[in-house]
Amino acid sequence: MTTNDCLFCKIVAREIPAKLAYEDEHTVAFHDVRPMAPTHVLVIPRRHIVGVADAKPEDALTLGQVLLAGRAVAEKTGLVESGYRLVLNNGVNAGQSVFHLHLHVLGGRVLAWPPG
Repeated sequence: MTTNDCLFCKIVAREIPAKLAYEDEHTVAFHDVRPMAPTHVLVIPRRHIVGVADAKPEDALTLGQVLLAGRAVAEKTGLVESGYRLVLNNGVNAGQSVFHLHLHVLGGRVLAWPPG
């Protein structure tokens, strides 16, 4: 898949609409179209990275920016006091269905453990 074929790259480019929850110069966050919790937001880097396994040492700053954007989403959506979960899936067996790195921000209810 090229970045031209990537659903999330098209969201970043505003070619596909999404309900935005947060954005900054490095990341875009939008509500998941199939939420698994009352609050379910995906945070993606503006730059295409397939997943954590494909990240390189020079991607460390981008990965940190995604995590900090996840925290900002939790703050903006009122999840900080009750708690929230941040999830990064990597690969098909982990549940990754769009191959552009994305962080799930989940909250708004008690989340079971283990998750799988």
